[in-house]
Amino acid sequence: MISFACFSPHPPILLPNVGSPEDRARVKNTISSLEELGEKLKKENPDLIIISSPHPDWGFNVPLYFLAKDFKGEIERYLMGADEPEIYFEKGREIYNLKIKNLKQKIALIASGDMSHCLKEDGPYGFHPDGPKYDKEFIELLKKKDIKRIFRLDNLYPQAGECGLRSFCFLLGILEGSGINWQPEILSYEGPFGVGYLVVNFKLRQ
Repeated sequence: MISFACFSPHPPILLPNVGSPEDRARVKNTISSLEELGEKLKKENPDLIIISSPHPDWGFNVPLYFLAKDFKGEIERYLMGADEPEIYFEKGREIYNLKIKNLKQKIALIASGDMSHCLKEDGPYGFHPDGPKYDKEFIELLKKKDIKRIFRLDNLYPQAGECGLRSFCFLLGILEGSGINWQPEILSYEGPFGVGYLVVNFKLRQ
């Protein structure tokens, strides 16, 4: 049974041993949202966490630091590649049918990823208007549950420089495969360093 699902950003700067106090103060909304989700995950007490990310190392480690620091169960990691987003959506559906569907344990889903890296001139890729447009539309489409248009965002905003779309689609594929009634709850979004950090909790109804 899927009892928890979320989207989490993964910049190392969120970690206290990496980001300075000044840097972490600039992303306090993101940190606060992740800590809130961490408490929620702890209360759910899942047996298995399935986490997806477009990057190894910090792509998994940063979300797990906040969300599953004291987790005692099993963690399965899925690394995303560069195929079209709908490929990963379908892989999510397959994972549900092949692995999750018949499990009796409580399962938590975490999709790790950042939004556009082109929000500011002093950001990692500089500024491009596709960046803020991509982030804004992704959030609106998620609220509307318009997954087909979400698949097209890379084509609509090719210079957005995102990294999380395929990871997010993988989680959405698992949810869609399960038939659960899900509703996204946007906990926070900010981009003080030129990269969009989105934290989403999914309200689930079996």
